[in-house]
Amino acid sequence: MKNRSLLVAFLLIISGGGLYANPVEDGKTIFVSRCAACHNVNRILTGPALAGVDQRRSMDWIVKFVQSSQALIKSGDKDAVAIYHQFNQVVMPDHADLTSDNIKSIVEYINASTQKESDAPFVKPSKLETHYLPPSLQRDYGMFLIYLMAVGLLVALLLFIVRMNTIAEATRKKQVD
Repeated sequence: MKNRSLLVAFLLIISGGGLYANPVEDGKTIFVSRCAACHNVNRILTGPALAGVDQRRSMDWIVKFVQSSQALIKSGDKDAVAIYHQFNQVVMPDHADLTSDNIKSIVEYINASTQKESDAPFVKPSKLETHYLPPSLQRDYGMFLIYLMAVGLLVALLLFIVRMNTIAEATRKKQVD
């Protein structure tokens, strides 16, 4: 837990300490490192899909829940208890080190991600965001050239070894005769 808080502090310092930081980018950084293991914007994973979370709950409630979901559940908050039971009583870890501004940045990132989805004439229930791009000849021609050169070198090496073995065999035959 201490390592995570150090990581978040380090990321905030690198990003300008929040003075000129983009809250959506800060929110994405925190979301990916802290939330993405259990949550997705549009799909239910271990925890609920988070699209529109700020429309379903107040920002104060969201901050309290993220900082200590179990405290909110133990206080008898009916929404927190319902979510806890809906997701098989899986305990969400406390994130007391996240400030309300950090959590607001996460919500801004969620809203920005949700808006990307709703730009289409119809809303898809989920869209896979690939974190890699498959190789393409137009974009990765250097890599393809390196690959072809490596294959060519291997073929040349194999031909050289076969030729050397042929010469060695011929030499042995001449010595035996």
